Amino acid sequence: MKRKQDTSFRVETATELMPFLLSKLGGMTRTSVKQLLSQRRVTVNAGIQTRHDTPLKAGDKVQVLQGRGNVELRHPKLRIIYEDDALIVVEKKNGLLTVPYNPKSSEMTAYSILKDYVRKQSNRNTVHVVHRLDRETSGLLVFAKSPELQEYMRTYWRQLVTKRTYVALVEGKLAQKEGKITSWLTENPHTAMVSSSPVDNGGQLAITHYKVLQELESGLENQESEISLVELNLETGRTNQIRVHMATIGHPVVGDRKYGHGNESSPIDRLCLHARTLEFIHPMTEKKVRFEASTPKEFARIFTQ
Repeated sequence: MKRKQDTSFRVETATELMPFLLSKLGGMTRTSVKQLLSQRRVTVNAGIQTRHDTPLKAGDKVQVLQGRGNVELRHPKLRIIYEDDALIVVEKKNGLLTVPYNPKSSEMTAYSILKDYVRKQSNRNTVHVVHRLDRETSGLLVFAKSPELQEYMRTYWRQLVTKRTYVALVEGKLAQKEGKITSWLTENPHTAMVSSSPVDNGGQLAITHYKVLQELESGLENQESEISLVELNLETGRTNQIRVHMATIGHPVVGDRKYGHGNESSPIDRLCLHARTLEFIHPMTEKKVRFEASTPKEFARIFTQ
């Protein structure tokens, strides 16, 4: 019996995935389309998509697979945002390491979760970390599916990445609501602490642009400290860059035990730093791709109580 062929469509005008599929798959309901998405049977430009509101632009190729897609990853600490033959983009929750500190460690990490996930598809599959987030930082991470691609992306990371945006809750109210922080950072190999110098002392140049989004005049209940929700765009990506820069200007990230006051002033039991937007040139298609991981609800919640 001949296997049914996958169905392919070419996008002619910009739209979102749900209305596009409804217009192309005659007679299907929104519920039926959502089932296709949940079964990982829809790809956009060869990457599996599960979100009904995925934006489409003219020239994109949408494909509906006849068989169920790749094994679905179900994990409370890690969510796949995008996947194709070359890359996996995930949203990591706070508390999860990107990779183990010790190669012999059995601790669960984003890397170990994804390694198990790709091997369920084939024992020959591998996954390789391209960049990292601190354990307590949540947000977007990219993994490569081959060591060659990992090396290429690490080597040309600064040229490939066109935008990296974080959001953070920081202590206090900033006098300047928008600005640029420039310093030279040096990591102490013994303490793993990063120090900042306003002048070139041989460290790594680090540049962070910030913008205040919201301010809380007085914290929750009896807490008197003021808190600001800040958007941060990285011009460089150094170890602990945002945490050090915000502490340097007197507004450490809320919940930062390393460079700030820890949970003494935190209405949320975590480091309040989140990698929200990542935009880069896809190394295989050479097209710009953009991914979003929504601001954690607990960040916004403190401004509405």
